Amino acid sequence: MSSTTGPDPAKGPDPAKDVDDAGDVTGFAELALRPGLLRSLAALGYEEPTPIQREAVPPLLTGRDLLGQAATGTGKTAAFALPLLNRLADARDGDHGPQALVLVPTRELAIQVSEAIHRYGRDLGARVLPVYGGAPIGRQVRALLQGIDVVVATPGRALDHMGRGTLRLDDLDTVVLDEADEMLDMGFADDIEAILEQAPEGRQTVLFSATLPPRMDEIARRHLRDPVRIQIARAAQEPGATPLVRQVSYIVPRAYKTAALGRILDVESPRSAIVFCRTREEVDQLADSLNGRGYRAESLHGGMSQEQRERVMEKLRTATADLLVATDVAARGLDLEQLTHVVNYSVPSAPDSYVHRIGRVGRAGREGVAITLAEPREHRMLKTIERVTRQRIAVEKVPTIADLHARRLELTRAALQESLLEDDLERFRVVVETLTDEFDPMEIALAAVKLAHDASYVPDGMDDIPDLPPTTGGRNERAGRDGAGRRDRRPPSGGMARLFVGAGRGAGVRPQDLVGAITGETRLSGRDIGAIEIAQRFSLVEVPDGAADDVIASLRGTTIKGRRVAVRRERQDSR
Repeated sequence: MSSTTGPDPAKGPDPAKDVDDAGDVTGFAELALRPGLLRSLAALGYEEPTPIQREAVPPLLTGRDLLGQAATGTGKTAAFALPLLNRLADARDGDHGPQALVLVPTRELAIQVSEAIHRYGRDLGARVLPVYGGAPIGRQVRALLQGIDVVVATPGRALDHMGRGTLRLDDLDTVVLDEADEMLDMGFADDIEAILEQAPEGRQTVLFSATLPPRMDEIARRHLRDPVRIQIARAAQEPGATPLVRQVSYIVPRAYKTAALGRILDVESPRSAIVFCRTREEVDQLADSLNGRGYRAESLHGGMSQEQRERVMEKLRTATADLLVATDVAARGLDLEQLTHVVNYSVPSAPDSYVHRIGRVGRAGREGVAITLAEPREHRMLKTIERVTRQRIAVEKVPTIADLHARRLELTRAALQESLLEDDLERFRVVVETLTDEFDPMEIALAAVKLAHDASYVPDGMDDIPDLPPTTGGRNERAGRDGAGRRDRRPPSGGMARLFVGAGRGAGVRPQDLVGAITGETRLSGRDIGAIEIAQRFSLVEVPDGAADDVIASLRGTTIKGRRVAVRRERQDSR
């Protein structure tokens, strides 16, 4: 870290504090913060600053510019929020512009950072406003005109208010770029440059990022003055200790990915999970398919309105949904305390994307799991990610049916144990006592366990998923196409039959439409249904072979998306 110029006494309460002594700070009381901030931190249960807070707060209090590299979840919000709150002038009228501007990449992060700054500055009476697109601009204009101390904004909406004259930068003391690399990835580079060019020259500029691409160095050289440089990695684990984030991958053929994901989720039993997809279409299709199979999944992508996004986030926070299927852009900045798993439905296209995704779990010392589904040809990218992140990603086999049965038996055992410890079972005693006249108590217990297990058991509907070795590229890897350019057909899963349905994407058919039609007209459940593929003019769906004829007869007598469709067993020329 560099420190060549002396601090400005006018910009902090403790100008004599040596930046290099930051590592010796053992508590927030030693950071020379205002008493009101210390009271707020104590009320929130904060006891010790994190490494990034120990390193960043002292130089920021003295007015130094700062370039910080820190992984998501290391406490960097408080690292920049506490100094800017400490530097706020006493309450002012609405004739002044904000004293601090925090730029963030997404609406969700704007809300989260604004809420955090408000909590920290509650005793100081700090006025904080999140400013982002998709929200009524009139409400934001009124708040800005009444007087705001800290504005937390997305770059586009900040420029909008600057153009309207409702966001004035004349009185800015501090500008913070949070998640700066993500803002560059999202195309905000020109917006950031325009905002920094209009900010006062004597301001303090703070830049935090999980990664430091070359473009970031250009911005730092142009807009930061002799910055203190800080790099904080995630805390190293003790030898032999279990890592906070368990990273694992599965090599899965494309046609089996949805089924494999369902089985992995069944075995992992996440409390809450984010599944990352590449496109909006893939998000919607996967969420529909998971819902059709009995999971509580919600979509989140850039094509949704702010009202829709907020409704989805509320469902996650209140546990009325437990799976979020999202694109990278939509999920950036999310911090869900109950999140336990992150799933890459495909291998991310760049190591930086992988870092940001798995950063959603393992935050603030919480444990988590990062799962990646890789097609055989994507194994090389996994190795690149391992090399860049210097972290091993274990390759494991997709859970087998036996693994699934064992996991469900374990869940049954846990449920019974909980009932024995907590429930009032006395009213069932007469049943057991009556049966003991005829049966051994162990046999009665076994029968009760069987009934409890069967009541919660839903058949997987598929045989074991093929275990393919990773490939390194070449002719055998070319999307399963033969010499004529036609895609090779894989055989149906063992014990399954593939049905042709004469309606596809062109008719608006989604996986949940097929699952709903089948489960609504037959005795099959969502998890009896195997792989589903939807083409432009037709769909293919796998059902248990023994039930195929009943499914065909039932679907011929009903409608899908309001129309009757041809249904038959797949022929070799159906593609």
